[in-house]
Amino acid sequence: MIIIGADYHPGFQQIAFVDTDTGEFRERRLEHREEAEKFYRDLGAQGATVRVGMEASGHARWFERLLGELQFELWIGDAAEIRTKRVRKQKTDRQDAQLILRLLLENRFPQVWVPNWENRDLRQLLWHRHRMVQARTRIMNQLQAVALNEGLRCKKKLWRDAGREQLESFRLAPWASRRRHDLLELLDRLTPTIAELTQAIEQEAEKCPAAQRLQTHPGVGALTALAFVLIIGRADRFECGKQIASYLGLVPSEESSGQRRRLGRITKQGNSLLRFLLVEAAQVTVRSDPEWRRKYFHLALRRGRKIAKVAMARRLAVRLYWMWRRGWNYEQLKNFGSHAGKPGN
Repeated sequence: MIIIGADYHPGFQQIAFVDTDTGEFRERRLEHREEAEKFYRDLGAQGATVRVGMEASGHARWFERLLGELQFELWIGDAAEIRTKRVRKQKTDRQDAQLILRLLLENRFPQVWVPNWENRDLRQLLWHRHRMVQARTRIMNQLQAVALNEGLRCKKKLWRDAGREQLESFRLAPWASRRRHDLLELLDRLTPTIAELTQAIEQEAEKCPAAQRLQTHPGVGALTALAFVLIIGRADRFECGKQIASYLGLVPSEESSGQRRRLGRITKQGNSLLRFLLVEAAQVTVRSDPEWRRKYFHLALRRGRKIAKVAMARRLAVRLYWMWRRGWNYEQLKNFGSHAGKPGN
């Protein structure tokens, strides 16, 4: 068996590999993409059993496809945990590759869960819609600024037929008029695209029973439910709600020592899209659920609105986790609670 430790970069990879049958150790620097592809295809032609370890990073999708095509075993490692295992103060690409190889040989490689290709493709759908909505928001804000400069302040009414006619009727300077025309044209192009992507997300959510159950919770729509299922992956990966909150970056950073305990801002180490969607969904839940509204205003008075919003988002994430893990809908969650079945409950 050939075990390879790869320090992956967008333009090249430094590898250190050893043949466990002969004990032969070698190092190479492979340029992307032709040289690296030729090297791995030659290994595949030899019929060798190969295991490749690398840190979790972006821009490696072609490499993962190549190894999957050759039926090589690929282990993706936690980059932060691998960094903690480095002893020497010197850091080079060669030493990084050797470190990954050593962790593989000693069975200490911190392997992480990797979603399948279908999951990744659906995530692209979510991100694409999210970016399109952001682009539309920026365009709408610019058009609102144009209207305000002409004395028109009608907020959401600007996007109705009457508001649109007023916006188009203003006599502007040549380049200001050109800017208004182009922005309106982009807005008209983005709106049907976003509607089409939203419909596709709703259709995908209908195919997912877990997402359907999560949508029974007030404030949670198809977008948030599907994003939660795709990004969490499997509910059994986590043992409790605290781990979910930590995974999504909704817990405070901490720097404590001795008798001193110091908590900071939230870590934001998880998926930024799901964190954003949970904050938005939690605000909808606050507006629709009296119990959530009481808790939110109680926290807002004590700690401020920003902290209260994040706290409600964390509460929502934990609730969705228990609904998914136990196969409950919202009514069952209310009846039994997230701690049902445990001693003392």
